[in-house]
Amino acid sequence: MQRLLSAVLLVLGLTLSQNVWGGEAFAASRIKDIVEVEGVRENALVGYGLVVGLNGTGDNLRNTPQAKQSQEAMLERLGINIRDANLNSKNVASVMVTAKLPPFAAAGSPIDVTVSSMGDAKSLLGGTLIVTTLMGADGQAYAVAQGTVQTGSVSAGGASGSAITKGVPTSGRIAGGAIIERELGFQMANMGQIRLTLRNPDFTTARRIANVINDKYPGTANADNPAIVTLRPPIGAGIVPFVTAIENMTVEPDYGAKVVIDEVAGVIVMGDNVRISTVAIAQGNLTISVQESPGVSQPAPFSRGQTVVVPNSAVAVDEEKGRRLVTLKSGASLSSLVAGLNALGVTPRDMISILQAIKAAGALQADIEVM
Repeated sequence: MQRLLSAVLLVLGLTLSQNVWGGEAFAASRIKDIVEVEGVRENALVGYGLVVGLNGTGDNLRNTPQAKQSQEAMLERLGINIRDANLNSKNVASVMVTAKLPPFAAAGSPIDVTVSSMGDAKSLLGGTLIVTTLMGADGQAYAVAQGTVQTGSVSAGGASGSAITKGVPTSGRIAGGAIIERELGFQMANMGQIRLTLRNPDFTTARRIANVINDKYPGTANADNPAIVTLRPPIGAGIVPFVTAIENMTVEPDYGAKVVIDEVAGVIVMGDNVRISTVAIAQGNLTISVQESPGVSQPAPFSRGQTVVVPNSAVAVDEEKGRRLVTLKSGASLSSLVAGLNALGVTPRDMISILQAIKAAGALQADIEVM
């Protein structure tokens, strides 16, 4: 409750301080902070492997057939045949290995990998991942992973069955555990044009980006749509130097009015563009309490009566007083909305309900996003 009110008051305080000091409502941002450059992105890699050397916390080979088959196949490649052996070790675990291939990563560079159990292993702590090929979405191998798994978790148990676990022992990481073997082959320097993708698509922001770039490099930028700005470097200039020159240019981003509500945590975030049409708000709480006070009916001596329990119920209705009707005039800003809701003394849960009711009445000129 206090967390929500503090967050709302913080937003209000920032708004008021900007008005007092005469600052701009929105700070200018660098172009590189509000866009993504086409082709400059990470690529997901995935592989299947085995973690060995576990202290009896690995897969039960009777319940996890893939671990048994993988162990047999691995040893056969090393010249050891155990097809007819009765394997019952719990020191091996079948895992999925995932990683992110950075843009422009060169062969031989190390990358971090995440190792996650896919069987009934209890923990991967202290295990060693055996050579695992990591493939991309195209089925090509791009990296090879191997190393000691670090889970960062603690697990302990007693003989009576009691146990305590901190963290997730069935998932861990290997820092620099994979070596890149194949490069993507993306040649940005040979491209005749490139596109900038806005992280928060908006017509106004896209147009402002194009205008800022064209002011210094006329005719080189065009806003294709709310999400894409196409760049064509000047004659004689390469695409890489051109992007380097414009990425630190500043632009004032714009965005639509939105109210984000997290009902689980009770958090509300409202942008400064939120406006309210004329609306009246009243809020109150009705509490009905029922109190049972059973009594005992004792018959007179020698009356041959029976002692019985007599029900006695007290019902009380309490309607909270002192909540007045608050009117917000047309065009009310975020500060007016917050002040009006605070005047009602509403709780965070009540504030969420009020905002949804205002939106249903058509008086909230903003989108509501419920998380």
